[in-house]
Formats: sequence, structure tokens, C-alpha cells
Amino acid sequence: MKKKILTAIAAGLIALGSFGVSDAAPRKEIAAINVQTASDFQFWNEDSPTKAKIIEFVEDVTNPHSKNYIPPEDRVATFDMDGTFYCETAPIYFQEAMFLHRVLEDKNYTAPKKYLDLAKKIKPKVYAKQKLTPAESKLYFEGLTAVYAGMTIDEYRAYVRNFMQDNETGLSNLKRGEAFYLPMVEIISYLSNNGFNVYIDSACSFYTTRELIEGVIPIHSDRILGSDFGLTSTNMGKDNPHDHFYDRFKEKIVIAGTPLKDNAKTIKIFSILNQIGKRPVLAFGNSGGDSGMLEYTLQNDKYRSMSFFVICDDTERELGNLKRAKSDTELALKRGWNPISMHDEFKTIYGDNVRRIN
Repeated sequence: MKKKILTAIAAGLIALGSFGVSDAAPRKEIAAINVQTASDFQFWNEDSPTKAKIIEFVEDVTNPHSKNYIPPEDRVATFDMDGTFYCETAPIYFQEAMFLHRVLEDKNYTAPKKYLDLAKKIKPKVYAKQKLTPAESKLYFEGLTAVYAGMTIDEYRAYVRNFMQDNETGLSNLKRGEAFYLPMVEIISYLSNNGFNVYIDSACSFYTTRELIEGVIPIHSDRILGSDFGLTSTNMGKDNPHDHFYDRFKEKIVIAGTPLKDNAKTIKIFSILNQIGKRPVLAFGNSGGDSGMLEYTLQNDKYRSMSFFVICDDTERELGNLKRAKSDTELALKRGWNPISMHDEFKTIYGDNVRRIN
């Protein structure tokens, strides 16, 4: 009997420490999140309206006897990434932060003068959350791809993987590669385990997103809709790609350095039409850039549908902005998107020892 009690206590301690509830969850523990039924959720407060709505929706539309039943092939759910299930606030999006690192801190790279001058000028503004001028924003956007020109995709993904090891800015005990919202990862797992086809529809590039989520989030790489890098070949020169004969012995595919083809707002709808071919029944976003996806989902007249809007209103466990949170909540309620309060509904975000430090 004594042995059984000790075993039970040990199991309980392991359970309490699982998934980084005390510290930030490492990638392997985030990957182990597995929510199959309503009782499996760990990271949402018990009185969370979002959790209740999601559970009710899933149980309703997966019930063959319900008038709202949705066949598995039509259970499409789309998620934005940055700010929806991954950090976008430390101090900016992952790709933008990596640009500053590439230009200002990478000793193996010499940036073109215009990008070096830009990075030096805007870094203090970015960290102070100050608005950039239109000219600065335009050059910043161009630089997101230009500073990787000539890299193969494998080399670029390795660069992303390296940058993931850096600590997040403004948050304690958290690496960039671990900065996933644990409650939202649970939602992705729950939907995946209940016959939903889950896609990412992000403004982040395909290649960055694939590296960030690989081995962590249960979404196949072919279900990622994102901004598109321009590519070329090392021997293409001025040839038109339609006319160029690619010689596998003499050349390789590399990043061209041309600006991203941005996947935001209404373009997210075009991506859904072109790459999924079905209107979502669930959509999750956090900013105006997700508005197209959220609105398009609610236009579904064939099936019951819902859109959700993550509100970054936690100023202790995240880098929340209460002024923006208020306006985002008002927008969500006006448009019929269900607001998700990180402060009120998330039991933990990254782990209990992750705190705002500036």
C-alpha cells in the first residue's frame, strides 16, 4: 500500500510539472500536448467562455445526429500564427526581429549600406514601440528577404533554427523557439484530434513558419499558407523561369531577395481559395491583417461557423497593450468575432515563470 501511495504521489508531481507549467515549456513538451476530449484541457481557466464555446461547437458539429453536423472533409479551421498561437510582441514579429539580428549582429554577414543604416535608425524605435515612417516601413519590408539573397531554403531554415535559440526580448525564461501560447496549442490539438483539417494562414513566410512549427505543432507543412519568398536559380541570370532549363549538376535554387508576396487581409481569402478550396468553419486571428480570413469564415452559409480574436491584454505574463486590447475587443464584438482574453482566460501562457521584464 505504501509503495502504491508513493507511486501515486510521484505521478502527481510529474503531472504538475508537465508541459512547463512552472517554467517555459520546451519544444518537446509543447509537442506532447494532446487534447482529445473536453476534460484534457490544462491551460485554460475553468470559467473560460472561449473553451466552452469551442467544446460546444466541436461536440455539436461532429455529432452525426445534430442538424449542424459537418462531414470531416469540410471541417476546415484556419489559424493565423503571430499573435494567435505564437508571440508577436517581443518586440515585433519573428521575421522582423531576425532582420535586425542579421544586419546588426551577424558577424558573418555584411549588410548593404542602406539596410545597415536603416537597422541602426529603426532599432531604437522598434524597441520603444514607436511607429515607423512609410519610407522606413517600405525599406524594412524589402529587407526581410533581401538580406538572405543567395541562400538556399535549407540554409535559410537553418538560420531560422539558430535564431530560435535566442531569448525573447522583454520576457523572462523564454527562448524564441518556445514562444507558443500553450492554451492555443491545446485548441489546435483538440481540433486535430476531432477530425478537423487545421491550416495556418499567416503573413509570415512559408519557410519561417515551417521551421518554427516543425516537430511542435500538429500541422503538416503542406497546410501552411504564408507570404511567399521570390526564388531564383544560381544559373538563371536574366532568363525567364518559364524558359529556363534547370541543370541539376550545375545550379541550385536560392532566395532571390525580391520583396515578399504578402499574405494578409483579403489576400488571406485568396490563399484559402487557391490552396484549400473550401471555406473554413472556424478561424482564429489577432489583428486587422486577419480580417479577411475571419470575415470570410463567417460568410459560410453551408455550415455553422465561428471566428475568434485573440486579445493581448496581459501586461504581466505577456507584453500586452491595454489601449490596443480595448480597441481590438471593440472591433471583435462589432464584427461578430469572439474575443479571447489572454488575461482572463489563459491559466498560463508560456509557463508560470515567464514574466514581463520591461
